[in-house]
Amino acid sequence: MARRKKFIQEPDSDTQLDISSMIDVCFLVLIYFLVAMTVVPAERDLVVALPGIHEGPVAQPPMPPMCLRIDAQGQVFSGTGNAERILDTDPDSRDLPLLASQLNLYQYAARSVGDVASVSLRVDGEVRQQRLIDVLNAFATAGITTVAFNDLVSL
Repeated sequence: MARRKKFIQEPDSDTQLDISSMIDVCFLVLIYFLVAMTVVPAERDLVVALPGIHEGPVAQPPMPPMCLRIDAQGQVFSGTGNAERILDTDPDSRDLPLLASQLNLYQYAARSVGDVASVSLRVDGEVRQQRLIDVLNAFATAGITTVAFNDLVSL
């Protein structure tokens, strides 16, 4: 019978661990999360104008057009709704002094803010042609060249 020898192995001080497969799994998980994630839009800065000293010119809002209306009797009205007021009532007069003064004031205000004066005109279908021509002449005298004709709608 042979004798068995017990062999005791000495502990190695240089034991190594193979982590290459763990690195491969980490890279696969990283790639999965990069592909599967949704991109959240970046936060944007809110542009807020704070009161104080402004450097440079301050932008003015555009001036709304002046609203005028000519009714069937040839009367000229300024404004809309409850703010509507009568300017000139005599349809036989070719002079429109109140309209001319309003147009001049409006033209001056538009120039002072660097805007172009524009007029929104509503004309009744029964107005005499001469009355419309008189109003257009008042526009030309005031230097207003931007005129929009709107339909007269009764509510």
